Amino acid sequence: MRPSRRAPDELRAVSLERGVVKYAEGSCMVKFGDTHVLVTATLEERLPPWLKGQGRGWVTAEYGMLPRATRERTRREAAAGKQGGRTVEIQRLIGRSLRAAVDLEALGERQITVDCDVIQADGGTRTASITGAWVALADCISWMKTRNMIKTNPLRDNVAAISCGIYQGTPVLDLDYAEDSEADTDANFVMTGDGRIIEVQGTAEKTPFSQDEFLALMALARRGVTRLVDLQKMAVA
Repeated sequence: MRPSRRAPDELRAVSLERGVVKYAEGSCMVKFGDTHVLVTATLEERLPPWLKGQGRGWVTAEYGMLPRATRERTRREAAAGKQGGRTVEIQRLIGRSLRAAVDLEALGERQITVDCDVIQADGGTRTASITGAWVALADCISWMKTRNMIKTNPLRDNVAAISCGIYQGTPVLDLDYAEDSEADTDANFVMTGDGRIIEVQGTAEKTPFSQDEFLALMALARRGVTRLVDLQKMAVA
């Protein structure tokens, strides 16, 4: 029995609320159970120096966790003077995931920066961030279209992410912290709306896992991402 009493293939309660920040070109409050992330998308008429003059845009991401997003206060990384390795890894993952579904030439010579701020963490902050980031990005692109800033839609597909793991010998979907901290295997899957894989991160936390177990996790992830994409489409409709 899972601590949450969910079925093995059951997501936590997921919500995607658009337009939650007044000044951002796109925004989304994403909730995966007790994991809550505020995502904003900012459009800027500038590019990194190495991209100038190439006739294409850029999508990048930043990620952070508020001090009391966790059970005990964590020190702000700004106070430490540098970002931690985990933070850098996650924000690079978010940026890569979004760019996989964007036609950068159609975006024009502009940059969209997606900020993911974890308000409350209960496992799966990176997967929630990616799923909500796509909604904020879609919101930003809609903002651009209403102002005739782009001729074609740069978004080629949806992008969503979900965690899976082996908990007490059973493959399960969308781990919360209670499961994540005790799982034998922990994996994150980032996929497009049509089921293609953008990135897979998998680790044997305690016991190495077999190919059959990996395929079971991937099958769970596909079902989970399909549900998340449906929720994204409802959110931006």
